[in-house]
Amino acid sequence: MSSDPSTQPRIAIIGGGLGGLALLLTLHRRGVPATLYERDPSFNDRAHLGGSLDLGWKSGQRALRENGLQDAFDNNSRPEGEEMRICDGTGKIHLQLGGEGGHHARGPPKGKEDIRPEIDRTVLRKLLLDAVPPDLVQWGHALSSVRALGDGMHELTFANGTTIACDFIVGADGAYSRVRPLVSPAVPEFLGTTKLPALAETVANVGKGTMMAMQDSHILGAQVNGDGRIRTYAWFRAPASWTIPASDPGAAKAVLRERYAGWPAWMLALVDRCDESAIYPRALWTLPVGHKWEHVPGVTLVGDAAHLMSPFAGAGANLALLDGLELGLALADLKGKGSLGRRGRCLRR
Repeated sequence: MSSDPSTQPRIAIIGGGLGGLALLLTLHRRGVPATLYERDPSFNDRAHLGGSLDLGWKSGQRALRENGLQDAFDNNSRPEGEEMRICDGTGKIHLQLGGEGGHHARGPPKGKEDIRPEIDRTVLRKLLLDAVPPDLVQWGHALSSVRALGDGMHELTFANGTTIACDFIVGADGAYSRVRPLVSPAVPEFLGTTKLPALAETVANVGKGTMMAMQDSHILGAQVNGDGRIRTYAWFRAPASWTIPASDPGAAKAVLRERYAGWPAWMLALVDRCDESAIYPRALWTLPVGHKWEHVPGVTLVGDAAHLMSPFAGAGANLALLDGLELGLALADLKGKGSLGRRGRCLRR
């Protein structure tokens, strides 16, 4: 493939989450030029959001391994974070996976392929970001509109006034993707569940990994993060429009106290000791199962933009990373064959 910039495909990745960064890194390491556009002004703008993720050997870890980040992952992840306790609303433990006295979901661990170490989302995102040249990520670029130019090319306009033309767009912009409408009319469907995540101090009853207490359509979850803090989640049925006053995030504590009245004091302590500045409501949405779209030249999707799902399966981050890897490998393969040129049709694969 020629190194002449005029013959290089202009690939725009919209969204700097895990899928977009995995794709950018995969392309960069294989000599395929691409630029990622992220709406946040900087990495630190929302670095406090997101808890801990467990990555599978054949999915999320594979995306890291094939991009030279396995050692970095091993050094920053927590195998002990696999520990999980399932309780009821009284605090009685019904199932414990991992840890002392616990059972292993797939029998005794035999090696790396048998465990799913935990890593904080912020740490993982930073590992990916630090592995690419800074100029490949354009911060403060919120996509406003896309206009088809014909022959698979599109014009992207950002909220800051920047306009670019590109040969390929990859929507890695999450649940409310602005790229998705180019290929699919599908919109997220409300799951009927709302969660309130918050950061709290360590509570011994949670253990070293995750605790989930469930009763009467309510779930209280707590997850140990790498810095020793515990991220607390409350899930319950509520309308999609349900919220808490932006001016009074502490009001959420009163709401949760009422909703979880009668639950053990140590569980309610997870609520009481939360950092009020880190409390926010989030309705849970999903795209239709089996979501797919007809080929549109020059456009495709990865991650939540393609297959938004409930967080309870713990698969979203792994699939986003795997999407980024596999799409990047496909594009790199076409480059190697000399067929990844401007105005190509490679995204049909």
